[in-house]
Amino acid sequence: MGHMTPVPESAAIPADPVQAYNYDGIAEGYTAENETSLMNAYYERPAMLELAGDVAGRRILDAGCGSGPLFAELRDRGAVVTGIDASAGMLELARRRLGADADLRIADLANPLPFPDNTFDDVTASLVLHYLRDWGPTLTELRRVLKPGGRLIASVEHPFAIWIAERSDGKTTDYFQTRQRTEEWTLGGQSTQLTFWDRPLNAMTDAFTASGFRIDVISEPRPAPGARDLFPELFHEVVGESFLGFLFFDLRTA
Repeated sequence: MGHMTPVPESAAIPADPVQAYNYDGIAEGYTAENETSLMNAYYERPAMLELAGDVAGRRILDAGCGSGPLFAELRDRGAVVTGIDASAGMLELARRRLGADADLRIADLANPLPFPDNTFDDVTASLVLHYLRDWGPTLTELRRVLKPGGRLIASVEHPFAIWIAERSDGKTTDYFQTRQRTEEWTLGGQSTQLTFWDRPLNAMTDAFTASGFRIDVISEPRPAPGARDLFPELFHEVVGESFLGFLFFDLRTA
């Protein structure tokens, strides 16, 4: 499930990894923000759809589908979409959005997936991999359910942006270490803790290739046209047309 980038209270404290999926308590508030926020509606989702390209007739697994905004866009473009998420609260909202006939299932990406080999043409993983401490088993499963030549299109928090923010806060963070970060988010009057696993770019690319993927694209896209006019207060310190936000990958099964 994807997310925006609120200003959080961060703490490098141990946390139960299951908290990474604890969106149930903020499902309504998060979904409302996701619909119109700069980072989701005008940056991350358009970039994912641009990488996906023509999806008409393709069978797609939306891994970490949340309340279904990317699922809806892919379906509108003619894809046959299955959505999975670990949050029952988010899937309930997805069901309201997408209808009773939408193929939505509870599934945790840290566990084996409930699909046969070679099921999907594409997998989208929108802002979800950074909740996992170990990418290897998850990527192996995603590759298993992809057809030969299938694509994994993924977005994650930009490791440089996270490291720069931590340095600005006075933290002596080692960029090259995989490290845990816990944040408290408050949305719609409700709060929850989310746990992230930050890792350097080389750890990401190594995990992809070790799991049998070929990296076709690593992208740092511009936001959608008109974003600067809609969010001038967020662009007042931005030089040029873009910023460090998320990092995008277009991968193929080798």
